[in-house]
Amino acid sequence: MDGMSIKAFPDYAHDHWEEIRDSLFAGTYQPSPVRRVEIPKATGGTRPLGIPTVLDRLIQQARAQMLTPIFDPCFSDASFGFRPGRSAHDAVYQVREIIRKGYRIAVDLDLSKFFDTVDHDVLMHRVARKVRDKRVLRLIGRYLRAGVLVDGQLQDTRIGVPQGGPLSPLLSNAVLDDLDKELERRGHHFARYADDCAPRRRRKELEM
Repeated sequence: MDGMSIKAFPDYAHDHWEEIRDSLFAGTYQPSPVRRVEIPKATGGTRPLGIPTVLDRLIQQARAQMLTPIFDPCFSDASFGFRPGRSAHDAVYQVREIIRKGYRIAVDLDLSKFFDTVDHDVLMHRVARKVRDKRVLRLIGRYLRAGVLVDGQLQDTRIGVPQGGPLSPLLSNAVLDDLDKELERRGHHFARYADDCAPRRRRKELEM
């Protein structure tokens, strides 16, 4: 939304990085709103993306690289979306192995508008379970509430996680991990990729 290109960013960072760094350490950095872009979906309709500024992408990526080693080891083995060393193909292989074990009843679960409806308080509570640095928590909260520019108009973001930023997939998995753990507690065998999930059960178990 600030019109800065990746090519122009190094010169900007060279001149301003010291003050940016100081504001991050002081906990006063204020992210810019994201720019709304609609991209077509294969199933029809469009998917809203929130495109951060180059500077915010850099900071989000740094935060994601710092937080991933903290969160990822505790995520479910049935979660495959946007995790290091995991892919959609791995999710397919997991489902294939479940089928080989005799599970035949499948439920295709898609959390409608998940990214658009995440409750910020719930998300921040999940993050605070593992992150104690209040500056990091404050920065994440500001990213969530930074707003979105739609057709030149700034709109508040009181709920949701904007798709398009490097930090969003990790935050989404932090919320959905509770779902994974509940499915595991109930004895379901499943594979989840982002907000799509395919739990399976044997026919006899389903009838019970």
